[in-house]
Amino acid sequence: MKITVYGAASDKIHEKFKTAGEILGRKMGERKHTLIFGAGDNGMMGSVARGVSEKGGEIIGIAPTFFNVDGVLYEKCTKLIGTKTMRERKKLLEDEADAFIITPGGVGTFDEFFEILTLKQLQQHNKALAIFNIDGYFDDMLKMMQKGADTEFISDMTLELYQVFEDVDEMLDYLESYVPKEEDVYRLRNLLEEKM
Repeated sequence: MKITVYGAASDKIHEKFKTAGEILGRKMGERKHTLIFGAGDNGMMGSVARGVSEKGGEIIGIAPTFFNVDGVLYEKCTKLIGTKTMRERKKLLEDEADAFIITPGGVGTFDEFFEILTLKQLQQHNKALAIFNIDGYFDDMLKMMQKGADTEFISDMTLELYQVFEDVDEMLDYLESYVPKEEDVYRLRNLLEEKM
């Protein structure tokens, strides 16, 4: 399975996040999953890649060519794909994946999560989407999503389009056994229109 993992590029994050990222990478490597990621050498991206590499797993990095400067890109990618723009990079990260994992990150990671979620809501894909909630990092975002549902800005159905995990094995089990639900796009559209 090819799994796109999103996460921080910053190396300033706490070691507990990097350690969890390395564990995720090792488990992916042990289970023979291919990592697809933004090719960063630091932060969550680099940690997951090092874990996969440690177990001899395949690593596909996708990054704009202007990122190709010393210390930015992970050097042990099995395959490195260069793009002209960030938009092109995001599309390839989406299209090449069989499933998605969101790990802790900043604005870019939140942007990627909400785009993947929106595309799933609009039935542009029906791939498994998991949030790796290390040390409660996403708790406030999840509360915001629930408040959106409670106040009917977000449908309850949207909250079912992703799953949240603290345990790596449970998360990978979920991705491996995921069976897409066939949602009626018109039903989703009607729910959205009712809220306008």
